[in-house]
Amino acid sequence: MRYADLAAAYERLEATSKRLEMRALLAELIRPLRPPDLPRVLYLSQGLLRPEYEGVELGVADSLARRAVAQAAGVEPAEVARRTKLSGDLGSTTQELLAARRPLEATTPLTVERVYTELSRVAALKGEGSQEQKVQAITDLLVPASPQEGKYLVRFVLGTLRVGVREMTILDALATAFADGTKEARVRIEAAFNLSSDLGLVASALVDGGVAALGAISLEVGRPVRPMLAEREPSLAEVLERMGGSAALEYKYDGLRVQAHVPKDGPVRLFSRRLEEISAQFPELVAELPKAVRAKPAIVEGECVPIDPDTDEIQPFQAVSRRRGRKHDLERAQTEIPVCLFLFDVLLAGGTPTYGDDFPARRARLTEAVRATDRVRLANQRVVASVEEATTFLEEAVAGGAEGVMAKSLGAGSSYRAGARGYWWIKYKRDYTVGLTDSIDGVVVGGFHGRGRRAGRFGAFLVAVYDPGKDRFESFCKVGSGFDDAALAEMPHRLAPFEAPERPVSVVSGIEPDRWFRPGLVLEVRGAELTLSPIHRAAEGSVRAGAGLALRFPRFTGRYRDDKDPTDATTSDELLEMYRGQVRQAAPDADGDDGRPDPT
Repeated sequence: MRYADLAAAYERLEATSKRLEMRALLAELIRPLRPPDLPRVLYLSQGLLRPEYEGVELGVADSLARRAVAQAAGVEPAEVARRTKLSGDLGSTTQELLAARRPLEATTPLTVERVYTELSRVAALKGEGSQEQKVQAITDLLVPASPQEGKYLVRFVLGTLRVGVREMTILDALATAFADGTKEARVRIEAAFNLSSDLGLVASALVDGGVAALGAISLEVGRPVRPMLAEREPSLAEVLERMGGSAALEYKYDGLRVQAHVPKDGPVRLFSRRLEEISAQFPELVAELPKAVRAKPAIVEGECVPIDPDTDEIQPFQAVSRRRGRKHDLERAQTEIPVCLFLFDVLLAGGTPTYGDDFPARRARLTEAVRATDRVRLANQRVVASVEEATTFLEEAVAGGAEGVMAKSLGAGSSYRAGARGYWWIKYKRDYTVGLTDSIDGVVVGGFHGRGRRAGRFGAFLVAVYDPGKDRFESFCKVGSGFDDAALAEMPHRLAPFEAPERPVSVVSGIEPDRWFRPGLVLEVRGAELTLSPIHRAAEGSVRAGAGLALRFPRFTGRYRDDKDPTDATTSDELLEMYRGQVRQAAPDADGDDGRPDPT
């Protein structure tokens, strides 16, 4: 496949924000493709070279990319920098410069294979002299590139492709291009992806053997499974009612969710909730898990929480968050911030998949497979059949350092549903019963210039929730409270990788911030209550036509959810359920208004 055809498709995709149109364009692009071009195109279209969990990165800074553009266009790097400052996008600047250069002699057209191979080589370059080699490799791709090809090549290199292609849209396109487009086919394709986390693998199997071939995709140690997610209920009585009168309650630990892959031989690999490998940050767990897990190979899930070494008490989440992303002084970190992994599920034990078993069978298998140690233990659990029993366990959990309880269904069909959110698991915190004091995990999509003491930096941020049905991010608040000076100073650095010159196609809001950001940074906010709003778009039209949901008096809790991908943030449906569950929610007027003022 010619890379020019891929770049032309990107141009069409970038020009639309309509998901159905994007799906049609993407299906048209991939329908004639076969491996190895098909998985390459899918990875490249997500801004990746390999599945995200493999962590393959180009490691090319803006300055290196500008040098490569300068060399390919025959101009000075300072000129590239000047033009990019005006345009706000090095990709567009590249297109402009390549269009203005002297006509080239006939060159061999770029192919997807060549682009993919060369970029993979760039990612593999390490050590002394690698930066110069990266610049030269990118230059060699840009020299024969057309202006349009150059635009998307550079955007890919910088991680700012901006064509709006997300995983759910690709799954829709696969169902349209290589199956009958029915809901059943789409469900089976997504199920295979949830087990493998690899769109290239799924697409290749689908092309080679149709939907039936997807059944051969199963668990593999070292390849993470997309995690099962929980719903909420506002009271323990409703939790038990939802689960048929009885449930297994577990401590809801406030830590980092970890999926541990323990091979029969070889190193353990740890993955975060967002499928990022975090093995290097918790070497003590890597060392301890082979001793604790007896049924190898295995895939187990748990919550990694900080523990006081003197009292064995659970410590606040902020302590373990200091271990995230740490590359130095790991030995000291293990001493200063010791952790324990509380295991709550098993997906593979002794090489046999268990994810299809009902939850009671999985818990029994987990108990058999694990020998508790100081570093690795089983999550505290109790089966309850009354609100009184549930309340007693909740109180024990809170007293023991947990933030609440997780209720898990004991019924038939309570298998592990990879990548799905449902009422087989329900999370409950004590404060759900006293108004809207539960936190919301929101995605920063915009920034507002500060005033007064905050002049010269961002003073507030536009925050959104995720709508998986529409595959978009919908604003629900503008938050400035809760940020101290240190946090405000840190935010530009955290948001720099996600800067966008205009509103991202996956973001909807009635507010225009001073700066747009692509969905990437997730943070935790709290507020007084949820109200209807004419300017925010979360769950728009669900309560009243033309109105979305907004959070009154939002406040940043100080907690960055680095463990969450933006699509793992609170959803629009969850926000709607929280709105409906507010204890002090006023009865709607005849016209559908809830009687409260809309937030400005």
